[in-house]
Amino acid sequence: MTDTPLEAAHDAAPGDAPDTTPDAAPGAASLTPADLPLGQPLEWPLADHDGTLLLERGAILVGEIERDFLFRHFTPQRGDCETPDEALARARPQEPETAPGVRDLHLTIGASMGLRPLQGASGAPMHPCKLIGIAPNESILVTLPYAKGRPIEITPGENVEIVAIASQAVYRFVCTIHAMYQAPFGYLVLSKPANIRMLRERKSVRVNARFPVRFGIGDEGYQGVALARGISALGLSLTAPWALGQIGERLRIAFSLRCGDIDTAIETSAVIRNVQQEDDAQMQCTLGLELDSLTSAEQMAMKVYVFDRQDDVVYWSNGPR
Repeated sequence: MTDTPLEAAHDAAPGDAPDTTPDAAPGAASLTPADLPLGQPLEWPLADHDGTLLLERGAILVGEIERDFLFRHFTPQRGDCETPDEALARARPQEPETAPGVRDLHLTIGASMGLRPLQGASGAPMHPCKLIGIAPNESILVTLPYAKGRPIEITPGENVEIVAIASQAVYRFVCTIHAMYQAPFGYLVLSKPANIRMLRERKSVRVNARFPVRFGIGDEGYQGVALARGISALGLSLTAPWALGQIGERLRIAFSLRCGDIDTAIETSAVIRNVQQEDDAQMQCTLGLELDSLTSAEQMAMKVYVFDRQDDVVYWSNGPR
């Protein structure tokens, strides 16, 4: 399930995501406001502390408000030099990927499941059962499935396919039957799930975020940078140095999402669905944006980014897809 466009571009309160601008790493070539001339094209690209592009070479800072916004929310550095973060990442040995475990699925006791023998599973019906326990070694206990009033024909040592409906998504995985009991009621002891795959998200969520978003007003180029404070599969909540437009108008935006070791660059247009002037002396504005057309790869990157950050949830939406 995903947010409705209005939910996706829901305005964020100023305190939605606390400002935690990281300090520059020791030795980083951080800039000062005096290093960024006003009204003149930049001689080099401008990047954040982690190398994320803020402004391209040739971009122009119009006034002090925009320059102050940059240094309040980011750690501007020259984008044509390797940052300490990048050097550390390059030198750090790659850790082997770890497969997701049953506790990563957010399954709750009583969760509905479907079970069928793996042998000849194609086209066979799923038999309903429920999760009744998770052991410390991640073995799982489920109620014994019945068909037409009788236990289904399965035996210990047999592999079974499971479809589990968790609170946040629907998963498919494979288990081996370790044991089957009839008392005090019928239940199965299954091995730790293997070959876990997410079939679909059950709900869409907007999560807190903090990354730069370049914006363009007009037909060409990007004139400034804003700060993403919330993201859903269809929209963004931005903090900008001023109101970038009126409700219903469009902006061109560009940003990058990192999911694991993959960076996905997203460039699209967005409709302004909400504009809120923040009640402070900095004259910042919060905008709710609904993203226009995205490629399949961009859509997947948005969903994965949101799903990976569900511990930092702003709200869940139960609305229809």
